[in-house]
Amino acid sequence: MDIIQIVGLGLIATFLALVVKEQKPQFAFLLTVFVGVFIFLFLIDEIVKVIYMLQNVAEQANMNMIYLQTILKIIGVAYIAEFGAQIANDAGQAAIASKIELAGKILILVMAIPILTAVIEMVLSFLPT
Repeated sequence: MDIIQIVGLGLIATFLALVVKEQKPQFAFLLTVFVGVFIFLFLIDEIVKVIYMLQNVAEQANMNMIYLQTILKIIGVAYIAEFGAQIANDAGQAAIASKIELAGKILILVMAIPILTAVIEMVLSFLPT
């Protein structure tokens, strides 16, 4: 099971980071970042499978692929912003973490404007004039 390997790696890295943190805090931080990136890379295949499945469903539903691409980009921005914010928090930089989260939210809002516009136009087309 993949989750057991991921949790095992995470727990081992956590234990090592706690031990190393007392002597070399910068190495503990680097270990944390490295393990986080490694776990993300471990999950890339699963992410690709989900993207292909969503593309197949969108094609079967005759959905405009621009909307699916936008939604996938929004999801990507959300995950990347969360990952960056967590790393900043781990480094003790809560102020920077909150700015990363704010930037992610603003970028998501900007990227969602075409979808929101399409939804509003669709709702307005249903209303009698």
